[in-house]
Amino acid sequence: MNQRRFVYLGIGGVIAIVLAITVSGLDDNLTYYLYPSEAIDQRLDFPDGERFRLAGIVMAGSVSEDGTTTSFQVTDGGAEIPVTLSGPKPSLFAEDVPLLLEGTWSGDVFQADSALIRHDENYEVPEEGGAYRDPEG
Repeated sequence: MNQRRFVYLGIGGVIAIVLAITVSGLDDNLTYYLYPSEAIDQRLDFPDGERFRLAGIVMAGSVSEDGTTTSFQVTDGGAEIPVTLSGPKPSLFAEDVPLLLEGTWSGDVFQADSALIRHDENYEVPEEGGAYRDPEG
């Protein structure tokens, strides 16, 4: 009976060690996802240089390009954040389009190095001139 107890304690110990390593490794690699209002409210939780994701809508009239850098503002309707995107823009980048950015604060400006267009799971057929044509119409 003692041998069986020793084996169970050993297995339990190994499982506990694996869980502890997994949880501590995950915490270091998490990238938070915030909207502009949340990012401003939690500004102290994300000091300059700490990476997080910022989601918002590109504000109309705010986009300007200078070489490989694109500057614009994102909003969630409650707050606005100036963004500088260095690197490639997503192919569908435009004003009034939802965007997911990854980067860091640099003062009051969000310095993004990657951007993705946000969309839901519903596909809509493009309007006239799109890639899809109805064979019956």
